[in-house]
Amino acid sequence: MKKYQLGGFEEVVMLTVGILYNDAYGVSVKKEIEQRLTRKVSVGALQSALKRLEDKGYLKSHEGEATQERAGRPKRYFVITALGKRSLEHTRNTRENLWKAIPEIALNPRFTD
Repeated sequence: MKKYQLGGFEEVVMLTVGILYNDAYGVSVKKEIEQRLTRKVSVGALQSALKRLEDKGYLKSHEGEATQERAGRPKRYFVITALGKRSLEHTRNTRENLWKAIPEIALNPRFTD
């Protein structure tokens, strides 16, 4: 079902927002992904993904309070919506069905030199 399709990075971002729950804002999401997946994440790619996911209705955001350390700018916090949850469930089920459909021999090939 096309309306539930997630790209690989979008899935990682959504799952990370879920992990962080009430503390999911740009920098915390970036740090969590980098720590858990030991991969670098560009701020631009992350911000684009967060905006795309919000535009799709999978995430919603709200502003926190402005802080001095951020020069008076508030953090933008993200949470998963009900539609986002259904999208993640669809993605998980699709992946599980694909894994189950792979014949065992396909994952245990015998290589010859």
